[in-house]
Amino acid sequence: MSEKELYRQKVQAQLNEWAAEIDKLKARASGAGADLKLRLDEHIKELQERVDKGKEKLEEIGKSSDTAWDSVKHGFEGAWQAISASFKEARDKFKE
Repeated sequence: MSEKELYRQKVQAQLNEWAAEIDKLKARASGAGADLKLRLDEHIKELQERVDKGKEKLEEIGKSSDTAWDSVKHGFEGAWQAISASFKEARDKFKE
């Protein structure tokens, strides 16, 4: 398996983990009171936006040629760190 494919699988696994976290928050929101539900819904929307950005970046990996992979990877890593940090920040806001 190529380095590109392994990297793509790693990113997909992280996106799946985040999607599971969002599903847990959705379940919690469905049984929450009005104020908490409103807060949860805001956070869920914010988290979902981060996952959607991650999916876009994952698509870029899939579309890159093997010869362009190194260039794509370097650009992707910076963007991925920003997405990861913003997802963590949004998740941590909810824990407050």
